[in-house]
This record gives sequence, structure tokens and C-alpha cells, in this order.
Amino acid sequence: MELSLNDAERELLLQVLEEREAHFVHEIAKAHHHHEFKHGLQKRCELLEKVLEKLNVVPADVTRGSNRD
Repeated sequence: MELSLNDAERELLLQVLEEREAHFVHEIAKAHHHHEFKHGLQKRCELLEKVLEKLNVVPADVTRGSNRD
């Protein structure tokens, strides 16, 4: 699947996902005695981190293109 976003959309999506990641981390810290629930949250948080990594990657051709005169 490919998703095209403009800069404003990308920034908003990053912000929303980062807020959700913080929520997962908080909930994981609170889930001391609920091992299955905590494990599920950890898996979702790991998946979210992978998505954030992909969104934070700037394609090389975009970087090179901005240096051209």
C-alpha cells in the first residue's frame, strides 16, 4: 500500500501517532498485573513504532532534489 501525504498531512499524522504511542507507553506502565493485556499493548506499540519510523524517513530523491539550483 502506498500513501501520499502533503507536508501538513504528514506532520499531523506524525503528531497523532506519537500521541498514541505515548498513551500506549503510559498504559503499559500501569498494567503490572495484567500480563496478557500488557503484552498486547507492547505488540501494538512496537507496530506503531515501525510505522513512525517509516513516516520519519525522507526519500533520498527528495533530499537531493532540494539541493538543486
